[in-house]
Parts: sequence; structure tokens; C-alpha cells
Amino acid sequence: MGRVTFRDRLLGLTVVLLWGLNFLAIRAGLDHFPPLFFAALRFVVPAVPVLLFVPRPRVPLRWLLLYGTGFGVLQFAFLFTAMREGMPTGLASLVLQSSAPFTVVLGALLLRERLAPRQLLGLAIATGGITVIGADRLEQAALLPLLLTLAAGLGWAFGNIGSRLAVASGPGVDPLHLTLWMTVVPPIPLFALSALTEGPGAGVRALAELASPTGPAALAGLAYIVVLGTVAGSGLWTYLMSRYPAGAVAPLSLLVPVVGIAAAWLVLDETPSGTELAGAVVVIAGAFLTTVGGRGTASTPAGIDEAPRSVPGRGSVPDDARRAGDVPATGVCASGTAAGSAGNAPGVIPTV
Repeated sequence: MGRVTFRDRLLGLTVVLLWGLNFLAIRAGLDHFPPLFFAALRFVVPAVPVLLFVPRPRVPLRWLLLYGTGFGVLQFAFLFTAMREGMPTGLASLVLQSSAPFTVVLGALLLRERLAPRQLLGLAIATGGITVIGADRLEQAALLPLLLTLAAGLGWAFGNIGSRLAVASGPGVDPLHLTLWMTVVPPIPLFALSALTEGPGAGVRALAELASPTGPAALAGLAYIVVLGTVAGSGLWTYLMSRYPAGAVAPLSLLVPVVGIAAAWLVLDETPSGTELAGAVVVIAGAFLTTVGGRGTASTPAGIDEAPRSVPGRGSVPDDARRAGDVPATGVCASGTAAGSAGNAPGVIPTV
């Protein structure tokens, strides 16, 4: 089916709204929980029922681990830390869109996909927008949160590559089951990082103080992220991506930072500067050019095979990469967005 129906457009806009408001839920959680501990909670809550009730997708373990480590551990560790260190909520939703051009670059470097001129132009434009925002942040002595958020976007991009290779590793892979099983990977590494950097008792104390003024809002934020941002948002997005070409659906994800910035403006009184708004428009335009309308051509990938390529029954990197050029990955990100494939569509299924 090519043309998106009015009903499904409304469903797509509903997902955009759910994912954009997801950043407010993250802020509520970070006002109470340490960032790494909160990131671990965000994954452990859905991981438990997934282990009990959702069949594990038949994909190579290495791609599931790459997906979970990039999307779950790196993205959320850096993003939540950045927001705790002062990254404005609305601006975080925008800078995280750097995952789209990062995914295209990684697809070219690791999967040897050829970049079209339009994609190169989009990369240059998006980089220019990030530079504008960075210069404005530097004037406010707040460059570190921006760099951490860019690192989160890079982590998400690595997760996109893992998701693409997992989906392409064999027929019949259910993208939603893959997304749900990705949540099983991050909890243990994130709990360990929290114990090492935030202290073994920091998260426990936060749980014990849920009756404090910030506790109920933090719990509500966690519930929103898991139920509405991840389960509802990702489920609807996966449905839309299964019915329509990626290029017809994925551009809607570029509206997520628009909702995020507007919501933070209205609810948190975060007023972006004119320079930041200009940079935001440039970044979104660059992400659109980078990921919509062009398709990278995959050839033999370099440097990411961890296992002998001749083992029967295991998706080899070359075969997986060739298939990955044709399969849109639908992972879920920090705001609740599904990750588009690196040559085809914006990487956005925020599941923050």
C-alpha cells in the first residue's frame, strides 16, 4: 500500500505526540532518580514481561547485543546524563535527531553503503545546524551536555545498525518482538554503571524516597515512558511501517522534536533562543535530506564480523548487510521513535 490513509496519518501524528511528550516524562524521572539508575529502570520494567511472555526472535545474538548496547546502554546513559547536567528538555529532543545522519555515516563506513549526493548535502546541512547550536551553547558555558547528547545520538546510530542487521539476518523476523527483546540487554550494564558512578545506594535511596515531592511524578514519568512511549508508540509505529513504504511514514518522526520543544516551552518554561530555533530548523532539514529519498547501496561490509562467515545457520555479515539495505529497521529510541534504516528513512522510534 502506497498512499497513507487519513486514519493512519492520525495514528502517525498520535505517535509523534506520544514521543514528543516522552521527553517531559524523562525530565520528571530525572528530577528524582539518578540518570543511569533511571535508564536501567526504564528498561527493566518492560524486560521482565518480555522474558516471560514474548518469544525470542530468531536472530544472531551478536546483532541483538549490538542493538541493545547501542540503542539502550549508550544512548540512554549519555542522554539521561546530559539532561541531568543541564541539557534543556526540548533541545535534547532536537539534538538526538543527529542519530539519523550518524546512522547514514555508519552505514557507509561499516556496511559500505554508497552515499548519494543528496545524503552528503543533508549531512553537511545537519552538521551546520549542530554547529550553530553548539556555538550558542558555548556562549552559555554549557557545551558538555550538548556533546553528551551527540554521543547519545551516535549510540542510537550503532543500535540502528544492529537492528538492521538483525532484521536482515533471516526471514520472518518480527520487528516488534526484536524491539521488545532489545530491552533485555541494557538493564544489567546500566545497573552496574549506576553502582560504579552514582554509588551502589543512590538508586535504592531514590526508591525509598518515592513518597517525597518528586517521587510520584517520577513514577508517572516511568509509567508513561514504558506504556505510552514504548508499548503504544512503538506498536503503532511498527504497524505503520509494516503497511507503508518507509519513506511515506518515517518523515513524520521529524516532527518529534517540534513537539518536544513546544512542550518544554509550555510546561517547563524552557524558552529556546532564536539561534537555537534557527539551528533546529537546519538540523531537521539536514536530517530529512540525509534519510529520505535516497537509498544507499550495500556491498561487503568491513570490520564488524565477529564470527566465521561459513558457519551454517548463522547470518553472516555480508549477507545480513546486503539484506539490510532493503529492510527498514524499526527500533525504538529515547523519545519513543522507531529507527529507520540507514539509507532509507530517519532513524526514529524513540523509546526513551
